[in-house]
Amino acid sequence: MSGAQVVLWGTLGLGVYTYAGYPLLLKLLALVPRRRPAPRAPPQWPMVSVTIPVYNEEAVIRAKLEHVLAGDYPPECRQILVISDASTDRTDDIVREFAHRGVELIRLPRRRGKTAAENAAVRHARGEIIVNSDASVREPPSALTALIARFGDPTVGVASGRDLSVSTVEGEANQGESGYTGYEMWIRRLETKVAGIVGASGCFYAIRAPLHQQPLPEGLSRDFAAPLTARQHGYRAVSVEEAVVYVPRIASLRREYRRKVRTMTRGMKTCFYKRALLNPLRYRLFAWELFSHKLCRWLLPYAGLLALVALVTLATVEPWARWLLAAAGLAAALAVLGWVWPEGRRLPRVFSLPAYVLAGNIAVVHSWINMLRGAGTATWEPTRRPSRRLS
Repeated sequence: MSGAQVVLWGTLGLGVYTYAGYPLLLKLLALVPRRRPAPRAPPQWPMVSVTIPVYNEEAVIRAKLEHVLAGDYPPECRQILVISDASTDRTDDIVREFAHRGVELIRLPRRRGKTAAENAAVRHARGEIIVNSDASVREPPSALTALIARFGDPTVGVASGRDLSVSTVEGEANQGESGYTGYEMWIRRLETKVAGIVGASGCFYAIRAPLHQQPLPEGLSRDFAAPLTARQHGYRAVSVEEAVVYVPRIASLRREYRRKVRTMTRGMKTCFYKRALLNPLRYRLFAWELFSHKLCRWLLPYAGLLALVALVTLATVEPWARWLLAAAGLAAALAVLGWVWPEGRRLPRVFSLPAYVLAGNIAVVHSWINMLRGAGTATWEPTRRPSRRLS
């Protein structure tokens, strides 16, 4: 076998392992019996602090608070904190309208970012469990109760909701997000059965207060750091199937790209900050999960470039390589067409998935550059998700 063939099959093997081999191994490991307490509601519902960081969310914050207040979690055991990251629109005024219903407003004097807003809420939160949620998403009335019920298991430190990507506009160009979200939730379901999830839903997750009180720099991601912190303190992080959260799909693929760059840059910095968890001698299966779920995905764009060089080299002498190169070229053409497709016009499905994959891989490279350059990511630019048909 030539050197080019070794490179080609090795890099393709990394891709197959990352997206197919890893979940297959998780399924096999999930068959191994584990002595864990059965999920059950706690004997007494704990005090919960629901924190909602916002920046200029006047379009959605009223409906969000109405949904939270209408939930079936006992009101006497629920504190609602809205942290305004120096909003300049009517967000703060709208939140103050809910003061008589127990909603508390914390306003930061200047913009410092989402993690800074979450950090600011720590000293105001009275709950035994802290629930972080976004203003743009909606949960069914029973979602919070389902999430908190998992803390009846004393080994659980973090419980994450199950994201469900929903369309809210006609003619969206970002249909690939739905399939990817479903795949990601499947992986989390498998990880829950093995060593626990390695990343929580930034839209809706809960964490024990002592874990949440651990300091975290403002440029990092709390939803990614939460399961890592839990594992460092001997707890598991789990995905809760019943705790559904409806996440409006971003209609623009370009806006989705910018969101991915922001979140992955922060994720890479968080992983480096918590890099001790990659030690398999100490953290065993969890270290393997973190490596497979995160680092392997972040290395795939570079593996893809190596595979392309090897394929071009082999195409000069091997007919099968020419066919494979032509197939790769067709997929790339579909992806590029999907990327340049006019916004506001429905993108055919034949373009949507290749375009989403291309955007995701370029975003990984962009994020690596940001991370290695030390580019700041603390300033928060909330993803503006349409709220129609979610109320």
